[in-house]
Amino acid sequence: MLITPTDDQEFFRETTARFLAEKVPVGEVRRIHEEVATGYDSAYWRQGAELGWTSLLVSEERGGGSISGAGLVDLTLVAYEFGRHAAPGPLLVTNVVASVLSAVDGDQHAEVLAGILDGSVVATWAYTDKRPHDGLGDIALTVTADGDELVLDGVKRPVESADSASHALVTGRSAGGLTQVLVPLDTPGITVVAMTGVDMTRRFSEVRFDGVRVPASALVGEVGGAAAQVEAQLLAAVVITCAESVGAMQAGFDITVEYAFDRYSFGRPLASYQALKHRFADDKTVVEASHAISDAAAAAVAAGAPDAADLCSAAKDYTGDQGVDLLHDCVQLLGGIGVTYEHDIHLFLRRQSTNRALYGTPQEHRQRLAALLLDKEDAA
Repeated sequence: MLITPTDDQEFFRETTARFLAEKVPVGEVRRIHEEVATGYDSAYWRQGAELGWTSLLVSEERGGGSISGAGLVDLTLVAYEFGRHAAPGPLLVTNVVASVLSAVDGDQHAEVLAGILDGSVVATWAYTDKRPHDGLGDIALTVTADGDELVLDGVKRPVESADSASHALVTGRSAGGLTQVLVPLDTPGITVVAMTGVDMTRRFSEVRFDGVRVPASALVGEVGGAAAQVEAQLLAAVVITCAESVGAMQAGFDITVEYAFDRYSFGRPLASYQALKHRFADDKTVVEASHAISDAAAAAVAAGAPDAADLCSAAKDYTGDQGVDLLHDCVQLLGGIGVTYEHDIHLFLRRQSTNRALYGTPQEHRQRLAALLLDKEDAA
């Protein structure tokens, strides 16, 4: 969360935290995992939309609005609480799609946008392609113009909440560059195949497009002209993912510290042993540094700062690697109970492990950061 949130932002965060604690406590998260195919309850999602979860990246003219004037920063408050509660729901993908539909000219997608805002419609972002084209920015799905139609061929995976979404914003490649199309997922030629993942609160699928034909009105932006649009979406996705990861790290750390004070060994709480104090101090440093770099990335993207992409890659790299190591350390500090299915720590480790791989691994973001710095040197 922000180091110095405004009163309105803090109220918004606390409202989200209370709502999640009431609606999706750990017991409910486990029940949903076992019993609800989509991974979340539709009524719960509509209530979240009423709280403003889906409107923060949408302009006021299109029915949205932010708390502070920096909608992405406000959204990180929600994402942080999602991570801290291991909450279900397609928060990231719906907001990415909503932001794109809000920014494009014309009203051809107004009905879908309105549905996203009130929570009655779920739309997902089909960005990453199937291996061997699954690297960051490696788009292989093709979008070809054929008269007054667009033809899509390729495979996207993993696509979050594709099984519960009605539409997908598909990022593909045309002769002139990247192209984006909003496609109803019941269009002939589309096959959605559920994938198995470690995160108990989210569902991912492989979505296959075999000669899928959609009208030209499904286009979002221009054919071959979506590179800047996709870059903006990626930065927003990285910021949201990092904020959520920090929430998971904070929750896992807090659980472990509480246990160390409650658990006694040889008549003393575990937290009193110097060797463990050093480990807690190291872990606390990682948590605070993750807060700082994630907040900096969010503020930079929201402000359109020239170093926004650099900070996003730095944040994704740091939280990706350090977050997983921290939560593994928490598991060790918890001892035998930490590796049991019944303990809550694994919910946050699973969330963080999944986030590490989404929208670029730490290694891919280190490579991207190096390329960005080299490009700046060449331009100087």
